[in-house]
Amino acid sequence: MQEDFHYYATYCAAFLAGFSHEESLDICYSAQLVDLCSATFLARIGAPQIAATTQLQLEMMEARTDLLGLQNITRIWASFHFLPKDLYAQKEKRNKRYMNKYRLICGPNGDLVVDTVKNAKDNSLQHIGIAMHVLADTWAHMYFAGTPSQVINNTDRDFFEILTENGSAIEKRITFRHSPSAPDDLEKCLYTNTLHQGNENSVMNLGHGRAGHFPDYSFARYRYYPSWNEYRDVYKDNPKDYMNAFLQMVTAMKFLGGKIDNFEKEVYDSEVHEKYGDRIMEILEKRQLNACEDWKKFGEELSGEEIPAFDLAKYQGEYIKADKDAKNNTFIDFL
Repeated sequence: MQEDFHYYATYCAAFLAGFSHEESLDICYSAQLVDLCSATFLARIGAPQIAATTQLQLEMMEARTDLLGLQNITRIWASFHFLPKDLYAQKEKRNKRYMNKYRLICGPNGDLVVDTVKNAKDNSLQHIGIAMHVLADTWAHMYFAGTPSQVINNTDRDFFEILTENGSAIEKRITFRHSPSAPDDLEKCLYTNTLHQGNENSVMNLGHGRAGHFPDYSFARYRYYPSWNEYRDVYKDNPKDYMNAFLQMVTAMKFLGGKIDNFEKEVYDSEVHEKYGDRIMEILEKRQLNACEDWKKFGEELSGEEIPAFDLAKYQGEYIKADKDAKNNTFIDFL
């Protein structure tokens, strides 16, 4: 997912769950910071680099891919962006090395996401924001794994976007290209991805890099044939999945805010869906590279308050200026 969902949509979900405007801003700031809290960022403000929740492209290019390096990459990406659905998944006639990666495939409604939400109970708003980032990404990053793996994460030319034209669903073949400076072209179904690398453990084969940003777009409906599924087709309906992600976030934050007594798998807030479902689906299905303005408008209508743009530097000064013993009382340290 992108800033539009992790920041603005998370604000909307938090407010609908009963948090105040100010609390919702803290929650969505923390959710978005997960995508930006790199070792480089932490070094710049003098914070422990072990707290990194993401890796920049330059950091990834310099990352080691020996055992320790791969463990560090997987620790970050599988924990915060590609939470595994089933660490005990079974598959016949596969060796341990294969299964160690297969079991890292991300998906929603696993035991780990329940644990992630419940671990945020009675903790800080920052902790809630981090949990919401992890929860949301289980829906967007479904079928990919947070570890370098050509077998699990690779794509090929048989990758199709499902579009609606004249009231009928049609399939258009997606063209992936490695051109980091070029924006994705929605009209031509042309998307930037990572370079193909035959090395199983290449960082180019991490997560959905081989499909570029396409799985992060809320409008995306697509079909492809991954190796881990024996080249049988997998269909992904992002508008439906993102709706579930939003409603599940509302449910989770109602639990975390004390509005309901428990958080369970496959429970989505029906009240919000009934009242705002059409409006939310309109945002989700709109073909655009960035939905920030639409989510921002919706959030401001809900609260009657202005939602400021995300500012990475917002809390840096507070942390940098604080004495060593006082840093644990700053906003960022709670992360």
